[in-house]
This record gives sequence, C-alpha cells and structure tokens, in this order.
Amino acid sequence: MMERKVIPVKLKDLLFGEGKVYIQSMLNVPSTDIEGSVRQAVRLEEAGCDIIRAAIPDKEAVKLIPAIKEKVKIPLVADIHFDYRLALESVAAGVDKIRLNPGNIGDDSRVKEVADACRKARVPIRIGVNSGSVEKGILAKHGGPTVEALVESGLYHARLLEKFDFDQIVISIKSSNVKTMVEAYALLARQCSYPLHLGVTEAGTERMGIIKSAVGIGSLLLQGIGETIRVSLTADPVQEVEAARDILKSIGMFEGPEVVSCPTCGRTRIDLISLANQVEERLKTVQKPIKVAVMGCVVNGPGEAKEADIGVAGGVGCGVLFKKGEILRKVPEGEILDALMEEIEKL
Repeated sequence: MMERKVIPVKLKDLLFGEGKVYIQSMLNVPSTDIEGSVRQAVRLEEAGCDIIRAAIPDKEAVKLIPAIKEKVKIPLVADIHFDYRLALESVAAGVDKIRLNPGNIGDDSRVKEVADACRKARVPIRIGVNSGSVEKGILAKHGGPTVEALVESGLYHARLLEKFDFDQIVISIKSSNVKTMVEAYALLARQCSYPLHLGVTEAGTERMGIIKSAVGIGSLLLQGIGETIRVSLTADPVQEVEAARDILKSIGMFEGPEVVSCPTCGRTRIDLISLANQVEERLKTVQKPIKVAVMGCVVNGPGEAKEADIGVAGGVGCGVLFKKGEILRKVPEGEILDALMEEIEKL
C-alpha cells in the first residue's frame, strides 16, 4: 500500500487527507428545474451522499446554490466550464467548492480572479481532467489521451493555481478505460500530494458502470490512493451513492451491514435468491457494522458462514437461524425474513 502524505484540503466540515473516503454524486435534473434539483439533493443526502455536485451552465443556474444549501447540510460543488464569471458568482452565492479546468477559463488574469475569490471565501477547487478534455498540445506530444497525458494535464492545471498562491486543490484525471484510469491515478499519486477524486468517466449504465467503477476505484483505494470517489452511472444518482458505499464496504472502508450469500446449488430448497435480495433491501436503513449470512443449506450455513454475526440457512420449506455459527431456532420459510430482522434488531 502506498503511503501518501496528502495536503489537507478542507471542504466545509470535511477534511480530505485524514483517512476517510468521501462519497460524491451529481444532480441530473435539468438546472432550470430548481425545485426538482432541491428534491434530488435532499434524496442524495438521505441516501448517505457526502458531497453533491451541480452543473452551473449559465447565470440563471447560480440560483440553484442558495436553494439547495437551504435544504441540505452536506457540501455543494459548482461544476463550471469555460466561463470564469460563473465560478465567481457561484462563490459569491455561497457554494462550498468549485470544479473546473483552470486552463479553459481564459488568460492568467481570470485564473487569478477565481483563485483569489476562492482563497478569500475558503473554497477549494477541484481540477477535473478527463480523456476528452486533455489539451491539444499535450495530446499531440503523447499521441493521445494516454496515462502520461492525463497526468501532465492535471499537473499543468494545478501549476496554474499554484502560480497564484492557491493550494486548496483536489485533482481528478478520469478515463472511460479502467486500465488507463488506474495507471494514471497511480502515477499522479507519486508525483503530487494533492487529494485525489477517483472515478471512471462515462462508465455506462448501472450494470457495467458499477463493474468498471468497482474495479477501477476499488483497486486504487486498496493501494492507499484516493480521498473521495464518484461512481458515474447512467442512472438515478442515488444508485451512484449506493454503489459507492458498497465498494467501500467490500474493502472494509465503510461501517455498515454486509450481506454474504451463497450462489445456490441443487441442495437449495427455499427461494434463496429472492430472500437474499429482500434482506439486502431491508438492511439499507440499518447502520450496524454487522455481517449477515443468507445461505442455501446447512452445508454452507452455520459451518461455512460461522463468522457471520447472524444468518439463516435454508432447509426444506424452512430456515435455520444461527448466530456466530450457533443455531438459534428453526422457522417456516414464510417467516424467515421477519425472524432474521428481529434477531438483527437485538444485536
């Protein structure tokens, strides 16, 4: 695991660099729909999102900032492209963080204006580079959006901000290619001390998007790289938060219920697939750091899953509840879910 000394960056009440990994998502309601954007922001906060980002494509969209901040407590990020004045207006409106590419907002005087405004308001800046936004000169030098090109672009933008004495910087260098993304972040981590925002851009629909994100984000986190993550899905943003939480949970970086279940086989005599899905759904509102086993039979039940805090093993039309490998009681198949949840409440 890489030991990185990260420059502390404060985002409202959050501190990048203290070891915790924060979950982000982005509103996908049209920026013209303020009420809908606020409702979605509230849903994201309730789902466990740590940081919300909103696109600010024009001056009218700046109105989103006070409307959202009135209803949610978690930090709000303004996503800015090209027009530096939108960054300045977003800071004035009370946004908590700015996401932009300093190199595409104009000459140095404009970069300085944004850096000065953000420094004064204590607003950090995320440099957002992806494989489609790398500068033409850098692309020509490297022959395309390579690992080296992504890293050079990210560091180039960071240097622009450093030029004006600004170091409250977070960097992302996303690619839709998982291998490129992993190698680029690993290289960047060795070349700078800024907090890193991890993600696979344009990851796809829910199924493939989660797979690609889990591989890319998860492998980097296991190397000790990354302070905040976003799972980008062509789906409801709440699903991004749930997927991000599951990625963190799978590598021991999020405290909450973990469901382990067997893949089923010819010994299974209950509808285990449906039961496992129902258990997972019911546990979404549970905060206890417990392991729950949903197993198909006694072969894979109390024995194989004996390390589970609580679990059930299927029988013929029934289930056997067990705790830390010790059998508690037998219940009819139709009562398994409620009985299991009752035992979980006792833990």
